[in-house]
Amino acid sequence: MNQLFDVSTTSRNMVSKFLSGYNLDQLNTIPEGFSNNLIWNIGHIIVSQQLLVYKLSGLPMMVSDELVEKYKKGTKPEHIVTQAEVDEIKSLLFETIQQTKVDYDYQIFKNYMEYTTSTGNHVLRNAEDAMAFSNFHEGLHIGIMMSIRKFI
Repeated sequence: MNQLFDVSTTSRNMVSKFLSGYNLDQLNTIPEGFSNNLIWNIGHIIVSQQLLVYKLSGLPMMVSDELVEKYKKGTKPEHIVTQAEVDEIKSLLFETIQQTKVDYDYQIFKNYMEYTTSTGNHVLRNAEDAMAFSNFHEGLHIGIMMSIRKFI
């Protein structure tokens, strides 16, 4: 499991460079041909990890219901993100992974509601499966973000 957390931390380090390397206007820009922007992708990976690991384990999440509604699967950017929201997302980027590691070490992930991912061929049966899939999912969104940055 340590490798899953190492991969997640590496992923989040890559994502944090987008937060530090682009201004608020750039983070909010949706380039032609895309359906979302950099900040939506970042919020989405944080919310998705929380939903997959915590919510499906029947545990409280570290993200607000408001963030979930803005960034869950099936959403798209429908508002201009403020600097305050960027700062909140920035703080959650690493806090969520660090707390997940602590919680995993304390073995709080005892129950899990089995979930078939939207890819259709990944069935998540426990928190370990959820973290592994979350890492894959983050990699997909990092790829999208790398494409978006070419157009802003």
